[in-house]
Amino acid sequence: MGAGRALVMLHGWGMHGGIWGSITTRLAQQFQLHIVDLPGHGRSSLEGEFTLDRVVERLAASLPEEAIWLGWSLGGRIAMAAAVAGVPISRLILVGANPCFTKREGWSHGMDDELLGQFAEQLRDDCRATLLRFLVLQSRGSEQGREEMRTLRGELFSRGEPTPAALAGGLEVLRHADLRADLSRINQPTLVIQGENDTLAPLGAGEYTCSEIPTAQLSVIAGAGHAPFLSHPDAFIAAIKEFLSD
Repeated sequence: MGAGRALVMLHGWGMHGGIWGSITTRLAQQFQLHIVDLPGHGRSSLEGEFTLDRVVERLAASLPEEAIWLGWSLGGRIAMAAAVAGVPISRLILVGANPCFTKREGWSHGMDDELLGQFAEQLRDDCRATLLRFLVLQSRGSEQGREEMRTLRGELFSRGEPTPAALAGGLEVLRHADLRADLSRINQPTLVIQGENDTLAPLGAGEYTCSEIPTAQLSVIAGAGHAPFLSHPDAFIAAIKEFLSD
């Protein structure tokens, strides 16, 4: 939708492109938006396994070259991997995107792997309930948490349920993909948008990402949690437009 430079929008785990909501109408006044449902999510089918390499390959074959890629959470992880793999991307915008989503020795800017492991086990029993529980984590820390939670719940199944295989594959990417050593290979101008109170991808992760990507800059949205485009849309859009104005 829209006209102008191509702007690709990649959603987070368990969601779909509809989560971007009303900001798409505003961004479409300046950009041509390519709003993606990741494989196995929303209206997109899952062909083969959901792995980082397969998803990047499928997106690269479907999207225009030299587009701006905007990725939130898991979508941000995928956008990072695409840039590292040499996909022709003009600029990156990373929102709540942690290069290493789980805590490890020497890395405290992530979630406990045990918690994500519990989500993986619970997926096998009840996908729907597990997704709803994950929404609570996403809205935590935001000063607009209640409104954010209502929006997330309202959009979650509006395009149907994601396939269990895609959910399991996405969790594996979040748990095991560690892109910290690859960040220095990203040479695109990059904007890292970080919610001040994000508990899934803490501020320290955004600061680290900016320190490792040579051309990165950080925009911290005060009072926001993991989904600043929902809780603080004006500040979110202003950051994007300022970054792309040159």
